[in-house]
Amino acid sequence: MKITTGSRTMNGYWFVFHVAVLLLFGKEAFSQIRYTVPEEVADGTVVGNIAKDLGLDINSLADRRFRVVSGNTDAFFEVNQDNGALYVRKKIDREVLCQGSGACLLELKILVENPLEMHYVVVEITDVNDHSPNFSERNQRFEIAEHTLPGRRFQLHTARDPDAGLNSIHTYTLTPNDHFELDVRQSDEDKIPFLVLKKSLDREQKCNHSLVVTAVDGGKPPRSGTLNVTVIVLDSNDNRPMFTKEIYEISVPENVLVGTKIFKINATDPDENLNGAIEYSLGKTLKKKVYDIFELDKLSGEIIVEGLIDYEENDVYKLDIEASDKGTPPLTGECRVIIKITDVNDNPPEIEITSLSNSVSEDSKPGTVISLLSVTDRDSGVNGNIITSIISDVPFELKPSYKENIYSLVTKGLLDREKVSYYEITMKATDCGEPPLSTFKTLSIQISDVNDNIPQFSQNPLQVYLSENNVAGKPIFSVSATDKDLNDNAAISYHIVREGSKNDIMSFLSVNSDNGQIIALKSFDFETLKTFQFQIVASDSGTQPLSNNVTVNVFILDQNDNAPVILYPLSSNGSAQGVEEIPRNVNAGHLVTKVRAYDADIGYNGWLLFSLQEVTDHSLFALDRYTGQIRTLRSFTETDEAEHKLLILVKDNGNVSLSATATVIVKLVEPKEAFAASDVKSAAKDVEDSNVIFYLMITLGAVSVLFLVSIIVLIAMQCSKSTDYTSKYLPETNYDGTLCHSIQYRSGEKRYMLVGPRMSIGSTIVPGSHANTLVLPDRRRASEEVRRFCENFSLFSVAVLLI
Repeated sequence: MKITTGSRTMNGYWFVFHVAVLLLFGKEAFSQIRYTVPEEVADGTVVGNIAKDLGLDINSLADRRFRVVSGNTDAFFEVNQDNGALYVRKKIDREVLCQGSGACLLELKILVENPLEMHYVVVEITDVNDHSPNFSERNQRFEIAEHTLPGRRFQLHTARDPDAGLNSIHTYTLTPNDHFELDVRQSDEDKIPFLVLKKSLDREQKCNHSLVVTAVDGGKPPRSGTLNVTVIVLDSNDNRPMFTKEIYEISVPENVLVGTKIFKINATDPDENLNGAIEYSLGKTLKKKVYDIFELDKLSGEIIVEGLIDYEENDVYKLDIEASDKGTPPLTGECRVIIKITDVNDNPPEIEITSLSNSVSEDSKPGTVISLLSVTDRDSGVNGNIITSIISDVPFELKPSYKENIYSLVTKGLLDREKVSYYEITMKATDCGEPPLSTFKTLSIQISDVNDNIPQFSQNPLQVYLSENNVAGKPIFSVSATDKDLNDNAAISYHIVREGSKNDIMSFLSVNSDNGQIIALKSFDFETLKTFQFQIVASDSGTQPLSNNVTVNVFILDQNDNAPVILYPLSSNGSAQGVEEIPRNVNAGHLVTKVRAYDADIGYNGWLLFSLQEVTDHSLFALDRYTGQIRTLRSFTETDEAEHKLLILVKDNGNVSLSATATVIVKLVEPKEAFAASDVKSAAKDVEDSNVIFYLMITLGAVSVLFLVSIIVLIAMQCSKSTDYTSKYLPETNYDGTLCHSIQYRSGEKRYMLVGPRMSIGSTIVPGSHANTLVLPDRRRASEEVRRFCENFSLFSVAVLLI
């Protein structure tokens, strides 16, 4: 039931009010609506359709959590989320809720979410005439001397009616009689009845009078209450106590201590003796709370504080005080003491959180509303003025609303969950009293994750060293990336970047998408492939996944998996067997022949050693273990056999050595036969080579020139390049009869070289590595030597070309 006013004047006032509020506060001002509802209505009574009056979509009320925020007070009203109606939730007693005759207003907070809105609704509780006037005592007795002059006033008990306005006490009536009449005095909001003597009493005619005082309220129909008044007519004592004032006003601070004397009243009586002896007493019609808080000394007239005073509970007290003499009959005088309580700053502010989002996304923009809160202080004036602030160092701030002491908690900067995932926001509300009082409130805000961090590898590129002949289908190494995000945003999967043709090396690699283990689907052979490179991509599982890649450089390490191969001697049928004829008259140290062998492995695995396994005469022949040269140890004698068989074992230096054997048959011939055989061979050779020598010389000359030019260009390029090499392979040749290999590469600050048996003088073996891996001196330290070498070699090359 929305408030309406029949009067055009009232409509005009409301229109002007709404226009003024609109100019001050904009749209938000129209969100405050006023309704009226009588007290004592039945539960479920509809007050008005608040959703319609606020312009809200009724169909979205439930989704937006349309509700009344009651705070710490009893919830008398509730809203219906189906139709938007505001209805009475439980019985309302205006007299309990709002004491006094002023307007009884309840301010309701109506909250909707998505988006977050708060509206303020004022409901006025109107009074109904549900109470009758009531006297605190049903009987009152007066003793009046017979010589009392007409016009004398006697205060009657005051009736109380909890109702307000027209429903409160309207008038008092007295039963018709000849001697008394009623006089009602208006004092503040109270009507105080007095019994007035309009005609002198005659005790001899009538010693007592019985009267009925009726208090009538203004309700329709009116209600009433009665007081039986008995007047006893006495003689003598013809002066009553008199106060200097009829009404006294004093001010007392609310923190006054119990037992403090706050005021002293004084009445005088011109009579003597007992007729002038005065005693003070509090009126019998005061509220019970007054008797609990104040005490009146009946002899001295001092008012003493007996209980605790609270300004927020009651800011004024009215004490009716009577002064009676001890005459017969006693005479009384009346006065009223109005005690006004002054406020003291004894209540700290209160912070009420009306709505709170416990979690906020880290990508929230500055100004995002996190919570709504209101601040109140029961004190008044300056003591009730509140200053609210955030005292913790957080990226949040308070934004004031159009209504005083209503704030929004909003973000004031960018959030990053990876730096701070949780905030404790401490708010402080301080009033302006002396001394000021403060209240603290802490909110816990969790920062929720968004996918804003890419996976990171600890090192890029990765260097992996893999021994050849690995087992196909088993992991060879693994990669690992980390992501600073949470949950799915940090769940990483791996895959290999596939490039090139189907025969590319990547087709033989597989990666476990969950743990990053790299599996080789084939076994690698160092002699076929020495190094390769590929890329692995790590992707998270966010809604919009982020990824990063790492380059993996794989170096294949040699194993001793190749046996030596005999190159010489080699017979026509492919067996490692040869026949050598030498003159019988050769001297000691004569070179019989040289066994040549080759091993596809490198380093120690390809370092070949020669040994004699079988020989007919150990005193005749010796074998160089490094070069494979067979020489005579002494001159031959007539008694030496003409044919000798030498079985030669060639083995490498691997951890598990592999070997091959060659057989050399040495025949001793007479010098003439040797020369003849030599001539025959030379003649045949001359016939075969006669047509080739000329072309061979031309070809050899051209190749030599091209070779020298290529060497000069290569050396010039190497000298012009940086000395920091990565994965450079430089073949070397050993001319001692064994074919050796070397591979050089750089990893970080060290340069590695895989070599054969004849190692360079400056090389050192790397501890913990394979035995055929050497660390070369840093080229950067020898840059001057390299430059000098390049210059000398260039001069030498030019000289050779000129020759």
